[in-house]
Amino acid sequence: MSQRKHQKSSSQVTVLQAGVSARYFQRLLECFRYRDLLRMLSYRDLRVRYAQTFLGITWALINPVIAVLLLYFVFSIVAKVDTNGVPPLLFTMAGLCSWTYFTRVINDAGHSIVGAQTLVKKVYFPRLIIPLSKVLSGLVDYIIVLILLFILLLVYKIPFHTQMLMIFPFILLTILAGTGFGVWVAALSIRYRDFGQIVPVILRIGMFISPIAYGASLVPEKFRWIYNLNPLTGIIEGFRWALFNTPLDPVSVWVSLIMVVMVLLSGIWYFFRLDQFIADII
Repeated sequence: MSQRKHQKSSSQVTVLQAGVSARYFQRLLECFRYRDLLRMLSYRDLRVRYAQTFLGITWALINPVIAVLLLYFVFSIVAKVDTNGVPPLLFTMAGLCSWTYFTRVINDAGHSIVGAQTLVKKVYFPRLIIPLSKVLSGLVDYIIVLILLFILLLVYKIPFHTQMLMIFPFILLTILAGTGFGVWVAALSIRYRDFGQIVPVILRIGMFISPIAYGASLVPEKFRWIYNLNPLTGIIEGFRWALFNTPLDPVSVWVSLIMVVMVLLSGIWYFFRLDQFIADII
């Protein structure tokens, strides 16, 4: 009797996995595919923020006006800070524009994931869209404040010059800074709920260690390198340089650019690392 021998052929399966950077890029593309949801969430934030209020979207103008008047009184009337020949009210308003948007995004993004936990647990979508929606909805307030600034430029009869166009790179840098720090705060607030209580305190301190109502040149030289680590320093100083040709330290601008890029990339990386556990944590 002949005995048949069956040979079992073993096949090897090779699984190709994308690199870390490729995976993160794919997840960013996924956010782009959900751009309609991003627009819807941003529009909803605006409606909720100003719904059933007596003054409505006028609050986007009232809040920075009150802040700029207080800073103007303290630093220009009481303390009489040198503003490099720029009218004090304009000087303060130019410094407050970026700070107003920056704090708006961080405050809103910090509670964004926890506030949308019902949606997060029921439906799948890129969770990064939630803090990004705060970045977009905050642009409305930012534009209103910028319009107020340019009205003041006309009132004070500041002549237009081509250098003013350099304000747009610093506006973009402000948006990227708000995005990076907003994503970080949103991610940390998921894991550590008390982090949401710390952020307002940090922002109040940051308002006085940022050159909003005074110039960075007033900071002693030996502390300047520490002061420049604040990413808003180079942005605000660049903002004023573009509008009023005030002195600008190029080092502060480069430090701000590097800091913003590092915070943005690391924030997205950390958020994606946490993304798969968000529904379980909250």
